Amino acid sequence: MTSVLTKEIEKLKRMLLALSAVVEESLQKGVRALETRDNELAQQVIREDIKIDEMEVELEEEGLKILALHQPVAIDLRFIVAVLRINSDLERIGDLAVNLAERASFLSSREQYRKLPEVSVDLTKMAEKAKEMVRQSLDALVNLDPGLAREVLEADNIVDAMNREMFQLIYDRIRETPDRVEGLIHLLSATRHLERVADHATNIAEDVIYMITGEIVRHQAEDFTR
Repeated sequence: MTSVLTKEIEKLKRMLLALSAVVEESLQKGVRALETRDNELAQQVIREDIKIDEMEVELEEEGLKILALHQPVAIDLRFIVAVLRINSDLERIGDLAVNLAERASFLSSREQYRKLPEVSVDLTKMAEKAKEMVRQSLDALVNLDPGLAREVLEADNIVDAMNREMFQLIYDRIRETPDRVEGLIHLLSATRHLERVADHATNIAEDVIYMITGEIVRHQAEDFTR
């Protein structure tokens, strides 16, 4: 029974890593489409989201099957519970990549918004930080590294600060150029989507810590550096 369970868990891990690779690529494309106003790339992200949804469902079904058939305990149980939670967060990051692509599609369809405004420089920095958090959270999972996972938790504060800064920048630009308010509102939405990507990366890191140590760190932001 143990060897069978081990094989099933390894299969589950491979499925999760496959999903994470597809989601990370979708996020990369969504951000690039927004930065370059590439409608074709944006539409590709939107079309390919169905693949992420299908992979998420398959992984969830596999995880529930293992729970029902093998009734795992201790570290195996924590791993499967963490995988099911991470699976959901990855699917949501895929949805947020689609949201970014939809913003890109709108901006590319309006001549006055095709030129990157000044605030996009900061948007790029925020996007890179959010993508880095996703990569680190997944690396923490692969390498079973709780220290790296805690770095992701700390980085979330940086993205939150960037989001506040971007809000103020865009608010100021709206006041200065009210004729561009529609496009700026779409950029504001994009910053919110990126902030949510960082939140889901944080969730993944929290689940990695739980999986490895059994420690529940959700809602304990003040203890990250202990």
